[in-house]
Amino acid sequence: MADFDTSALAAYLRQTFGATETIKLDRIAGGQSNPTYFLTFGDQRLVLRKQPNGPILKGAHAIDREYRVLRALHPAGVPVAEPVLFHEDRDVVGTPFYLMKRVEGRVFADGALKDADPSERYAMWMGLADAMATMHSVRPEEAGLGDFGRPGNYFDRQVSRWLRQWRESQSGPIPELDALADWLLANQPEDDGRVSLAHGDYRMGNVIFHPIGPRVAAILDWELSTLGHPLADLGYCCMAWHTSPEEYGGLLGLNLAANGLPTEEEFVARYMAANPGMAPLTKFHKAFALFRFSVIWVGIADRVRTGTAASADRADPLHLARRFAVRGNEVTREV
Repeated sequence: MADFDTSALAAYLRQTFGATETIKLDRIAGGQSNPTYFLTFGDQRLVLRKQPNGPILKGAHAIDREYRVLRALHPAGVPVAEPVLFHEDRDVVGTPFYLMKRVEGRVFADGALKDADPSERYAMWMGLADAMATMHSVRPEEAGLGDFGRPGNYFDRQVSRWLRQWRESQSGPIPELDALADWLLANQPEDDGRVSLAHGDYRMGNVIFHPIGPRVAAILDWELSTLGHPLADLGYCCMAWHTSPEEYGGLLGLNLAANGLPTEEEFVARYMAANPGMAPLTKFHKAFALFRFSVIWVGIADRVRTGTAASADRADPLHLARRFAVRGNEVTREV
């Protein structure tokens, strides 16, 4: 069910692309952010992504930034959907929106890839590493993204940002999250000057795989992207090996070999092989990813409590926030 009058969209599409009798719109379920729809217009298979209706926070739901990333990365050979158009006015669907070509393929919500053939799972994780390496190989200034964020001191700024959000939250208390924040503040690495486009939510559930192969066909959900450090995305992806299947689809506790899954070391080695000269991934990067994800769940808990968001997948967001903080503290104690 669309959250807008579809007649204005139909008229706009006919004016833009030409007359057709075939227009079909289907809402894509899931997510707590920007409404997304499969759109069939004649023989074109598209995806429409828009801002939510109603007032939004400044800087939130910045679909113009998402579209800008697609325009920059698609010609650079990064696996993303091909952008079609961006419409900034509210006259068609009530908010700004953009269209991109629909990418056919397979999406898997969990790191264990339960719905994939076991013989393909290892290669799919390697494909996830390869696509991330390709994304990070793009020089932002050469792709027209030199002003897409503040370069340098990424982790220092990010720890401060997420710590401030946690301290301003009305949820809690979560002593484990406080302890993790203290550890991060005391163990920040020196900035090495490395800058890339950071996706911000790069994980198994945010890519489309080719219909018949382990290659990533498209990276999805660029809402959190900015200029950052590539090890932030790598550390975030490695959360899978430090969280259980019940904790947002992690791998901890599974027999990796028996399930056709790689070890964390194998995944990181695959990524590093495509990025010579990259600094090593440390427990700081992984602990930071878990800290950030914990605070994200705190934010969801805040919105659920005030009635401005539904609890994701009926999970208790505050429970998940605590679990990710616990996992982050476990990482800090790794030898």
